[in-house]
Amino acid sequence: MEETVEDAAASALARARAAAAKKGLRPGMKPKRKRTWQPQGVLSMGGRDPQTIGDQVERLMGDRGWQVDVAAGSVMGRWPEIVGRQVAEHCEPVTFEAGVLSVRADSTAWATQIRLLSSSLLGRIAESVGPDVVHEIRVHGPSAPSWSRGLRRTSDGRGPRDTYG
Repeated sequence: MEETVEDAAASALARARAAAAKKGLRPGMKPKRKRTWQPQGVLSMGGRDPQTIGDQVERLMGDRGWQVDVAAGSVMGRWPEIVGRQVAEHCEPVTFEAGVLSVRADSTAWATQIRLLSSSLLGRIAESVGPDVVHEIRVHGPSAPSWSRGLRRTSDGRGPRDTYG
């Protein structure tokens, strides 16, 4: 007694219809969803279930719009890890404002080197903290010496050792 494919399909359909009728379902009815069990009481009311600290901090940062500031702080805190030990020994991040990271180098040669490496540094920063955090790196060389020492100094903008006036 060989059963054909059509007979097998018809018998499967008949079994499915019988199972549906047994459950009280009719053709065209939408199946009712079973409600999942939810605990009753104080913990389930108003989203007061215990949450992890990490989830709460992420929600707070999202509510306050601090994601970019935290990412920028991460760049400044993890600077040696992001750019490498050798580069970090010769330059350090100073400020971050509106997507611009200001970096101070300890010599003019290193300032030039950092300017040349800025595109690869931007790529490393994007990998570490995400894209669209740092858009530009501004490199500043070492500070010039200050000539405003002593009791007798002027603030009118004359140059160092200017005795003519």
